[in-house]
Amino acid sequence: MPAIPVRNPRSGQFDYEIIPPSQEELKFLCQGLRAGQKSWQSQGIEQRIEALQAWKTEILAKHDDLVKALTLDTGRKAESILEVELLATSIERWCGLARDFFAEKVHKKSAIPFIEIHQELSPFGLVGVISPWNFPLLLSIIDAIPALLAGSAVVVKPSEITPRFIAVIQASIDAVPELAKVFSYLEGAGETGSHLLGEVDLVCFTGSVATGKKVYAACAERFIPCFLELGGKDPALVFEGADLERAATAILWGSVVNCGHSCLSIERVYVQANVFEAFLKLISEKAQAIKLAYPGVDDGQIGPVISDRQVAIIDEHLKDALEQGATLHTGDTACQPLGGGWYCRPTVLSNVAQGAKIIQEETFGPIIPIIPFEDEAEAIALANGTQFGLSAAVFAKTWEEAERIGQHIEAGAISINDCALTAIVHEGEKQSFKFSGIGGTRMGPSAIKRFMRQKAFIVNKAGVRDPWWF
Repeated sequence: MPAIPVRNPRSGQFDYEIIPPSQEELKFLCQGLRAGQKSWQSQGIEQRIEALQAWKTEILAKHDDLVKALTLDTGRKAESILEVELLATSIERWCGLARDFFAEKVHKKSAIPFIEIHQELSPFGLVGVISPWNFPLLLSIIDAIPALLAGSAVVVKPSEITPRFIAVIQASIDAVPELAKVFSYLEGAGETGSHLLGEVDLVCFTGSVATGKKVYAACAERFIPCFLELGGKDPALVFEGADLERAATAILWGSVVNCGHSCLSIERVYVQANVFEAFLKLISEKAQAIKLAYPGVDDGQIGPVISDRQVAIIDEHLKDALEQGATLHTGDTACQPLGGGWYCRPTVLSNVAQGAKIIQEETFGPIIPIIPFEDEAEAIALANGTQFGLSAAVFAKTWEEAERIGQHIEAGAISINDCALTAIVHEGEKQSFKFSGIGGTRMGPSAIKRFMRQKAFIVNKAGVRDPWWF
């Protein structure tokens, strides 16, 4: 297979390359993982936990190497450090959840007095994970860890845009022999991902709606389950009586952290008309103070646009909004070339049409369009007025009022008087609405159950004739 060149998002240079496996090599890798899965499953949960704890030790030992690779992949540093640290804490958290999950054995009576039901769970043999470029490490393991604890083998194909971390994370896996038999990363682009769909028993995909639809169709053809976490266009609602200082600070962070490269980024802000001007002034001042991480990676908070393909989308959305009469309060009219990379300053817009691309389509950049509303009914209608339903935020005078309003929003995770909490708090079980995805929750103990099929042993303990026999 020909090598795939990889662009450095800070320099713009193609200074790395990956070599995807051939279809035969991919098949051989998957067969090897399948061969190890039965032993992995039969070891039981405590030995699986022991292997993952050993992996955590290896990850911590490679902390600096992982951060360096992720920083090169993404052009940003603080979020790269956070990814590595959250991986270690995620392993700890999932191991605790899994121990509790497997501790419960379900034996129950049936409606027929002499028949008992023993429930068991059987893991899928090989789980395939296809992950995106915005949080390369975290989104590659968010499904892999619970799948491994469930007893499945796992193969992960991260994005070809941010692949430098793969060699480091694979080395950490290889250092734990029991884990290496059932867990592997591979390099490759769309063709490799397509081939992977033909080799696994269950698919977890994180990415765009367009690609997600193709994955869904391919899985339907093979009659295998898939879990899709797709795009978002998350709204934030700010009502009269809310703490505007708090709301502006939270929404700014939720909109521009990681250069807005997050599916749960706040991409639309609706503010009640009588506090609109005050809020607009506050968030514009705060956005103005945010600095680009340029020329050095430690010089500011906002790194480069990671994917050069995303630059065109951000620019298109800004151009469309401005042509429809939007007012620019902070930022630029397009992404700016600096040192070979592309940067987008936190950009606040008002007078934005509800039908504009920047309101209806996922921008994936640090853009904050702000639209006024008159009353609660209008706010809810605006919030629900897209094809997406991933998450949202509501700010009101009290948390009770905000939660009541949030019950009408068509999204899986609603942050109350805060923003993007689902990125920080992982215990809340949620699912995506509309075109933001399909399948069970990624959060909480139910996430482990996604990778297992239920089996019921229906046991007749009586030893007498059943009354319904001929």
